[in-house]
Amino acid sequence: MKRYEQYADEIGELIRTQALRPGDRLPSVRQASTSRGISPSTVFEAYYLLEARGLIQARPRSGYYVNALRAASANEPATAQPAPQSTHVEISELVFQVLGSTRQADVVPLGSAFPSPALFPLEKLARALTPAMRGLDPQRIVEELTEGSERLRRQIGLRYVVEGIAADAGEIVITNGAMEALNLCLQAVTRPGDVVAVESPTFYAALQALERLQLKAVEVATHPRHGIELDSLAQVLERHPVRACWFMPNFQNPLGSLMPEENKRALVDLLARHEVPLIEDDVYAELYFGLRRPPPCKAFDRQGLVMHCSSFSKCLAPGYRVGWTAAGRFAQRVQRLKLMTTLATAVPPQEALADYLQQGGYDRHLRQLRQALADSQARALRGIAKHFPKGTRVTRPEGGYFLWVELPAQVDALQLHRLALSQNISLAPGHLFSADRRFAHCLRLNYGQAGDERFDDALRTIGQLASAQTGA
Repeated sequence: MKRYEQYADEIGELIRTQALRPGDRLPSVRQASTSRGISPSTVFEAYYLLEARGLIQARPRSGYYVNALRAASANEPATAQPAPQSTHVEISELVFQVLGSTRQADVVPLGSAFPSPALFPLEKLARALTPAMRGLDPQRIVEELTEGSERLRRQIGLRYVVEGIAADAGEIVITNGAMEALNLCLQAVTRPGDVVAVESPTFYAALQALERLQLKAVEVATHPRHGIELDSLAQVLERHPVRACWFMPNFQNPLGSLMPEENKRALVDLLARHEVPLIEDDVYAELYFGLRRPPPCKAFDRQGLVMHCSSFSKCLAPGYRVGWTAAGRFAQRVQRLKLMTTLATAVPPQEALADYLQQGGYDRHLRQLRQALADSQARALRGIAKHFPKGTRVTRPEGGYFLWVELPAQVDALQLHRLALSQNISLAPGHLFSADRRFAHCLRLNYGQAGDERFDDALRTIGQLASAQTGA
């Protein structure tokens, strides 16, 4: 962990424990530098990070102060303790029942897995489509059939290089969204009946993939802020014949947790000792609110065991369904599986994205998107603090667009979803995020929809419905 991150975490803990209260002034940069023996630039970076987390705010010519609205919001949820045994997964029917409503235009989609399409440069992408296809050599369509566009893979490879990640161009396979990448990687390293380690709670699509392939899930304790608990994972690896792990170290869905760098490095080392491949779902990493993009576990992989999967769907081009995997030592297996299943990814969106990336502007778009999402998170947290029942706990992610909300134990999240749906509001109840459906009083809430003029009223309605279940 960097020194500025360590200092920021110490200040953050003081705020969470209310040793520093809303409105309190933080030490000046000079005072903190002198008292802690760190450089002024380190203090500035720590304060910038705390600003990005929404914990403090700068006041012109006055200094930095604890953010009253953010500090007054609910406490952080506790780390869940999953069942020790592996479980057969049967979740798909519930997912279909609950999430079908998120596609209806008259519903406020707080249960959706996608941010608002209004946040993306769809017109610019559309303008890139025609010239990209006009200049396409027909022979390339055949030559790049399974691996995907060489131009696009080169652009993706360049971004790996900029981040200092050793990902060979030959291991990158373009896929139909990240879900195909994740599913192909899972198929490449497992057989029916195998055990796969997942987070607790975990993304319901991971559970659906395990169900489809007749795999068993074993859940690993996951901290709402720091992600996978390594001691819990070590115990799981000792007790179960784990064939693969499917984890989301950066802004995990649904918690929004972010694993510290040293934990990612230790995770990769632990899995390497056990020769267990990691399927790394990294679709939210570009949506960070801090100073720099958090590195994936792939950055620490030296044995080719990390299969890094991502896409443009969450950060640039929803609906284009273009993802990829840098599959390490398993790249050839993934290519062959793709050849046997979907064969290829549609050429036009690949070429449009390659053109857009070459022209520049992607990073400028990302900066605007991150700021919009950070503002939306602050808005959502204010609404929860104001309207949700006493005892509600909520995560404070440093990126992404999900909040994990732990409601009082009396609240049935599935019933709350049904009541909210009758008011044209969709939710993602906690039942969806575990093989044994035990997060029954929790919600995943999508704040990437805060541009919807109905957002604030929807939060007020949810709070009223939840309070009614508590008898308040």
